[in-house]
Amino acid sequence: MKLADFPRVRLGHFPTPLEPMDNLRRALGVETRIFVKRDDCTGLALGGNKTRKLEFLMGDALARESEVVVTKGVPRSNHLRQTAAAAARCDMDCRVLLESSPDAGAEGENAPPQDEIFGARCEFFPAGTDLDAEVEALCEKLRVDGCAPYLIPGGGSNAIGALGYAACALETMEQARQMDFRPTRIVHATDSAGTQAGLLAGMALANYRVCVTGVSVASPKDEQTARIAALAEETAKLLGASPRLSPDAVKVDDRLAGTGYNGPDEETGSAIELLAREEGIMLDPVCSGKGFAGFLSLLREGAFGGDEDVVFLHTGGALAMLAYQRELAAARREDEESCARAA
Repeated sequence: MKLADFPRVRLGHFPTPLEPMDNLRRALGVETRIFVKRDDCTGLALGGNKTRKLEFLMGDALARESEVVVTKGVPRSNHLRQTAAAAARCDMDCRVLLESSPDAGAEGENAPPQDEIFGARCEFFPAGTDLDAEVEALCEKLRVDGCAPYLIPGGGSNAIGALGYAACALETMEQARQMDFRPTRIVHATDSAGTQAGLLAGMALANYRVCVTGVSVASPKDEQTARIAALAEETAKLLGASPRLSPDAVKVDDRLAGTGYNGPDEETGSAIELLAREEGIMLDPVCSGKGFAGFLSLLREGAFGGDEDVVFLHTGGALAMLAYQRELAAARREDEESCARAA
């Protein structure tokens, strides 16, 4: 099947910009040409990568005549905010299950969910709750009550959702062609696996030879690699092909995964500030900021050749900056003190 054969609801502003980062390149003193794919500019509920997935997920939900969307996540999740907004756009109800967490940021746990402004009905559960089981129980209750639920997994990351990033792979390569360059690498933050799996499936199906590297936000390399590989093959199969991924086709860098969702570390805080000051672009301290910090480390380590064109995929989430001001300020102080000691 072709991407055009799948039900789809237009929710975002596409294509998103693909821009050179020349100020950053000069600041770093690297020969590698670096670009940013601005999926923070997708438009829906302040933008982010989930919009691409939701175009296909909501299209599938409407095709199945579902009445309510059910999903799960953590407070201030980009996925939950954009899912609630997508449901509102499609005139569907939305049920959101959240796991309480004392590490949710400076505002503390159980802060009023952003998703409620879009009409979503939110329910908190204690930390450690099996939210998958709670989601299934809610869906069954809705069926018994005569309502047709549509389950969207965490992050919108199943094969249907990953189609959004198969489409992004084609979009990015066409933009690059028009700008007269050919990306050799794409780097981004990875967690629920749908973004990287979709990119891999799209690149493989179109025979583009591009290395896609995910900087893991929370999971160790082996675990995240297996998750991405399985979903990439499932997505490609859904499209009517099953490219055999070589063992090293799925690239994962887990150097920043240890802190999980507990906010910014010193390296991530410095990376956020660098991109803001050099290119005027905001990142979030949980996902895109860690992805960019990993991207910077790869650049500084010489992982990319001077003749390469490399793209950082910005997955959005800058709204989370509001919840982590204290942590970012602390990270900035640590960085300044470290620089002072070095001097």
